[in-house]
Amino acid sequence: MEPVGLRELELIAQSGFTAFPPQLKVQPIFYPVLNFEYAAQIAREWNAKDTISGFVGFVTKFEVENKYISKFEIQVVGSARVHQELWVPAEELSAFNNHIIGPIKVTASFAGPDYQGNIDPQTHLPDGI
Repeated sequence: MEPVGLRELELIAQSGFTAFPPQLKVQPIFYPVLNFEYAAQIAREWNAKDTISGFVGFVTKFEVENKYISKFEIQVVGSARVHQELWVPAEELSAFNNHIIGPIKVTASFAGPDYQGNIDPQTHLPDGI
């Protein structure tokens, strides 16, 4: 799972829901999280309050080939055991994308009070995507 903001979701949609966009220079690591609870927490408490994220957060769900993903050690961050993620170096993101199985799906959305769009309650996708 990966929590993303509006611009990231637009780029994922442009890929046909097959790839995550390259990381920004200030993001040396891609951090996919390992459970819905943690992804939703980030989308709700970070993305939905963040100007850069468009004041909206989305939880994406995807599968990655086990043989490939097993090379990344599970990291537990913060004080809660639920805060599990992988640390994928940004330069490895293209290879990571090549090992995604099937489409990237949006499973939840969290709009902050400053969000200026509409989100379909069935698909969790904003207008225009």
